[in-house]
Amino acid sequence: MRFIGNFSSGKMGFSIAEELASQGAQVILVSGPTSLSTQNQNIKRIDVVSAREMYEASLRAFPSCDGGIMTAAVADFTPVTTENTKVKRGKENYTIELTPTKDIAASLGNIKTINQFLVGFALETNDEETNAKLKLEKKNLDFVVLNSLNDKGAGFQYDTNKITIINKRGECKKFGLKSKAEVAKDIVNELIAYYEE
Repeated sequence: MRFIGNFSSGKMGFSIAEELASQGAQVILVSGPTSLSTQNQNIKRIDVVSAREMYEASLRAFPSCDGGIMTAAVADFTPVTTENTKVKRGKENYTIELTPTKDIAASLGNIKTINQFLVGFALETNDEETNAKLKLEKKNLDFVVLNSLNDKGAGFQYDTNKITIINKRGECKKFGLKSKAEVAKDIVNELIAYYEE
């Protein structure tokens, strides 16, 4: 089987779910394919395979939640058609037509109520803070967690991450390289502090 995907392991999302649950939250975790498992019984896991399934599951769950934290690295594009049989190597170039996937963050931002929070992630490679701030505004997020593929030990396939949190008040807070479990604590603590002010 061949597919278009990315290197996301799900570690950041699972770490945040565990941290929220350990602080007493009832968590709904919508997860793509991963070998990771949940530990806390306060986590209800919904497994999905495709970007469409994640979109549908997220839209079903969000209205009954206090908010959402979107860590999944959902593909921005999906093939227009899929093949049911193996495509054999040929002499000609093979073209795959892609179409944009539905934007989960923007869709949840559109239906978010005044009593809900929404946190997004921005993995950037250039103009990082500018692009993260644009995402914050465009998708109606309360804050965005920025990480960079330019930072060693951050991003996909690592047990560590290095983040910057930018909130809609314009405040920007940088954190050093830490384990994803420690980063999850930072994110949850920032969320709590943001809403206690």
